[in-house]
Amino acid sequence: MRRIEAIALAAGTAEAQDALLVCNIGFPSRELFAVNDRVGNFYMLGSMGLASSIGLGLALARPGRRVIVLDGDGSVLMNLGTLATIAHRAPKNYLLAILDNCCYGSTGSQSTCTHLGTDLEKIAKGAGVAGARTVTDAEGFSRALQDDGVVVMKVEVGNADVPVIDLSPQQLLSRFVKAASMPPVNE
Repeated sequence: MRRIEAIALAAGTAEAQDALLVCNIGFPSRELFAVNDRVGNFYMLGSMGLASSIGLGLALARPGRRVIVLDGDGSVLMNLGTLATIAHRAPKNYLLAILDNCCYGSTGSQSTCTHLGTDLEKIAKGAGVAGARTVTDAEGFSRALQDDGVVVMKVEVGNADVPVIDLSPQQLLSRFVKAASMPPVNE
C-alpha cells in the first residue's frame, strides 16, 4: 500500500469519528492536505519526531476527543521515549499510527534502521504498549484505526506528487485550535 492511500484511510476514519488528526512533517502532511484537508487536521511543518508527543498531549488535555497521529518511522526513531510515555499514560482516545516505509521520505528516502530490521512494534511492546501491532494491508489498517495504542503500518517507499500546503502556519494553527476547542460532534 502506498503511504498516501494509508493517509486517506486514516483521514476518512478521523472525519467519521470527528477525531483530531496530527500528521508528521513534510510529504505526509502535504499528502493529507491533498486528500482530505479539514480544520481538525494538525499539519506538522517542522519539529521532526514530535507528532506523537503533540498528539499525546492533545489526547490527555482533551479526553473527550479522539486523537489519531500519523507519524513516520524516521520520526518515531528520533523520539523513542514517546513510546514509554504513551504506554504509561495509555489514553483510550489516542492512536499512534506509524507509517513505516523504511526511509526518511521527505529528505531523499535515505534508509532508516527499520530497513535494517529494527522492529517498531517490538520496541513499542518493550516500552509497555501491550496492544502494539503491525499491519500490512488496508483491511488490517482500517481495523487498527478503530483502536487505541500503537499500530505500525508497512507502506511502500515513495512520495505522492502533491502540492505544497497553501495556508500559512498561522492560518493552520488558528483553525486547528478552534476545532480542538469544540466539543466532539457526537457529544
